[in-house]
Amino acid sequence: MSDCIRWSLRHRVDCFRTQLAQYASLPFSDVLPAQVVLDCLGSLGVRYYESLYNPVTTLLLFLGQVMHANPTLAVAVEGFLAWRLGQGLSPCSPDTGAYCRARKRLPEALLAKLTRWAGREAERAALGEWRWLGRVVKVFDGSTVSMPDTPANQKAYPQSRSQKPGVGFPVARIGVLFSLAVGTVLDVGIRRWAGKFQSELAMLRDMFAMLDPGDVLLSDRYLCSYMEIAVLRSLGVDFAARINAVRSVDFRCGSRLGPRDHVVEWIKPSRPEWMSPEQYDALPETMPMREFAFRLVRPGYRTRTFVVATTLLDPEAYPVAEIAELYRLRWDAEVNLRSLKTVMHLDVLHGHSPDMVRKEIWAHLLTYNLIRTVIAQAAASHEKHPRELSFTRALRTLEAFRFLLAFAHPEDLPLFYRYLLAAIASHEIANRPGRLEPRQRKRRPKPYKFMTKPRDQARRQETKTR
Repeated sequence: MSDCIRWSLRHRVDCFRTQLAQYASLPFSDVLPAQVVLDCLGSLGVRYYESLYNPVTTLLLFLGQVMHANPTLAVAVEGFLAWRLGQGLSPCSPDTGAYCRARKRLPEALLAKLTRWAGREAERAALGEWRWLGRVVKVFDGSTVSMPDTPANQKAYPQSRSQKPGVGFPVARIGVLFSLAVGTVLDVGIRRWAGKFQSELAMLRDMFAMLDPGDVLLSDRYLCSYMEIAVLRSLGVDFAARINAVRSVDFRCGSRLGPRDHVVEWIKPSRPEWMSPEQYDALPETMPMREFAFRLVRPGYRTRTFVVATTLLDPEAYPVAEIAELYRLRWDAEVNLRSLKTVMHLDVLHGHSPDMVRKEIWAHLLTYNLIRTVIAQAAASHEKHPRELSFTRALRTLEAFRFLLAFAHPEDLPLFYRYLLAAIASHEIANRPGRLEPRQRKRRPKPYKFMTKPRDQARRQETKTR
């Protein structure tokens, strides 16, 4: 790449830094610096030319599209047209074809790199009081997303076997690694909903590179497996999770640390299919694990008992109450997934090809990380914890500031940004311990029948009855 083209790229990215903050109604110029976008484009060898839908513009439109309540191509292009007219620029065509082709050209690797970068940077900037006993805790959890019923999507992500062909929807399984301190996404795995090596455990193994020595990994009971925990210990990573249901616990055995709290030796099982003989031989034959039980008592509810398995063996440095509270915070991963799927509408995707489905997932996660970063900045500037602030209210506040940011003078943006952070920091989540809401709907849906045959057959049948 020549110096002239390189300078042009840097100049264009620098110009779009302000547009990024204004058009997308997010202070992206602070949380997503132009130089980072420039470096990612350069590392991927993306050729950059002066065009209306260049990679930077397409990235901004994509991010603004996925956070919109109606995330269609037409809404993104029409919003871009209105923004250009408001900035005194020449109008663009309201046709969505050019933007659609530009999205297809946008590298998936660019969205993935920016998502991982934004998640790591927010985690590194977390304040010390946000961490659990001074440790970096990362939480893993999984879920599923659906997508349009196209032949390409069905081939890559088949629908459930319980659904008839032409009636169901393709389903993809995602596994997400979150930062507990700030809630950002550190990495994600995308697999088929079922099949060999498609499980959440397989996705977690692929994310071991995202864990640093000294981290603590928090997960659910399904991921409490000897092999994975042993590999984590070899990497210097601690582990905590509810014990797997297939493993029996006898508190009369092992070294007693306290009431229903002991350290026992887990024995290495036979070699799994995914592990090579060399890796298997390198793991120890036994591994010390701490097991303890704690009771969850809520007035008016049945008392529940949980057994947690962890590699945090020191009872003085890591008391039972502290680890029990840590396990309770695992629910934050469920809340984060709910924010992604319900608030940002990641549960039902719109891409008609597997490539666009994956790009859409990464675009949602990148937007989510940038919003989480803004929430962390608001919490830090107002002496609060990010978990105390509402993600939904933050998203609505950003949307409310759209017009103000879109047409503000660049010199006024820092002041408006401070007002934005103050507004986000004011939206605290109420502390309602023991709250229980039934998963029921009061308003009845329309009495339409469910589709039990492909649409073309249903259409022909409907025509015959008329």
